[in-house]
Amino acid sequence: MDGEMRADHPLDPHGAVGKLKRPDRIVDVLVVGAGPAGIAAALAASASGATVLLVDEHPVSTALAGLDVPYLFGGRATPALGNPARMTEQVAGAMPGLEAAFEAGVEVMLNTSVWGLWVAGPGLQVLPCPIAGLATETGSFLSGYGRAVIATGARDLVVSFAGSDQPGVIGAQGLHALLVRYATFAGRVVTILGSGRLALETALLALDHGVAVAALIEVRDAPQGPAELVAAVRARGVAIRCGEVPLLAETTSDGVVALRVIPVAGGTVVRIECDTVCLALGLVPQVDLLDVLGAELALDPDRGGYVPVQVAGQTSLAAISVAGECAGVDEPGGLAYRMEWMRALLDTGGSDVLACTCEEVTRGDVFALNPPRYLGANSEAMAARDYASLLGDGPPDHDQMKRLTRVSMGPCQARRCREQVAMLLAIGAKVEIGAVNRAGYRAPVRPLSLAALAAADDAASREGWDVWFGIVSQWVPYDEIGTAREAEYIAGDMHL
Repeated sequence: MDGEMRADHPLDPHGAVGKLKRPDRIVDVLVVGAGPAGIAAALAASASGATVLLVDEHPVSTALAGLDVPYLFGGRATPALGNPARMTEQVAGAMPGLEAAFEAGVEVMLNTSVWGLWVAGPGLQVLPCPIAGLATETGSFLSGYGRAVIATGARDLVVSFAGSDQPGVIGAQGLHALLVRYATFAGRVVTILGSGRLALETALLALDHGVAVAALIEVRDAPQGPAELVAAVRARGVAIRCGEVPLLAETTSDGVVALRVIPVAGGTVVRIECDTVCLALGLVPQVDLLDVLGAELALDPDRGGYVPVQVAGQTSLAAISVAGECAGVDEPGGLAYRMEWMRALLDTGGSDVLACTCEEVTRGDVFALNPPRYLGANSEAMAARDYASLLGDGPPDHDQMKRLTRVSMGPCQARRCREQVAMLLAIGAKVEIGAVNRAGYRAPVRPLSLAALAAADDAASREGWDVWFGIVSQWVPYDEIGTAREAEYIAGDMHL
């Protein structure tokens, strides 16, 4: 309708429907993520004659990398990450197929985050068309689209141990990005957690880039990856230590200098010298935008966790498709493997280890329902509660735990703790992880500066409005406050 009135269904003059303008930019197809799957989708859409916008957040700013967004970079990037021109050139050259997308007429935007996606639905009938929120380091803007293809890939699975919040603890995706996409990795010796395909391929990648691999640490009694990869890693002189977990990352002002590991069953602690510890226990499909959209998600224990319900790439929403690893990663038995790691880390490391780095919430704080320390002493009523008593009120609920303890509420937007907190809740309740209510995502799904948000054209977005929910104090336009016009608004009928 876009501001027009149908004879059989007139617009409510007091409502918002029809009063939002369409964005100035509207494309037929928006593709989020310029990995192989995203580029393939963009090329296919362009070949059909559609106008295509391909958006990728890489190279991320140093500020985002410092928050470990979108991967666990672990403070192991060189200062070259702060050179935008060099990084854009490096990233563009490291993306196979990007040149073909340019030549096919695809509009490409790098270093641009899609922080929100919306389609009309319950509570969103006001939208004039499907809308995406995009942001660069300096500003934000909206774009309309006919169809969106989400190809955001997967992020790092993060688990914690003593010292894991210090520089030098990195994820497999973060390490891969710094070695290949950015060429800015600052480490020299890495110890890798895990021995599945991801860990073994990460070890070989590091070795091929001149990074020494001190060891692979495996919680189970035998390596978990394909035999040929296990043989390839061992052939290059790398030990795979089975039946062990990390106990403590030794650190200095420069970050990690060694990793202490301990047998799962207890015993002698071994010290391994390294400057980087890489978490390669699994990957997590990036479904944050899909959750904001309201697409149906389901837990798949063999595909990395929560994945979109889809058929041939088509999600439960007509205008939204998925491609690549955001639709699921190939990880048979992955959730059971992760739970085994989490139980072993909890048994050996205890309750004082941080579960949430941003908000400094320990595992013990989660189980005791301790409120944030900056709120001061706990009330008697809350001090009498713990996780066991909370379970009497209903099933384990991650969002409820966020409200009570602020776990998973930090600026990294739970990328460093979401999965491990859910596993802790399952362990504490003695239930399968699927019984823990999934924590929801909210826009913006990428941290945005106030400066970027303020750059949006608020005047244009207000055009066409003549009411603000009927609340006088909220109706007076900002520019009219303190002027003679303010009294007219307050004295009027709210529809001037």
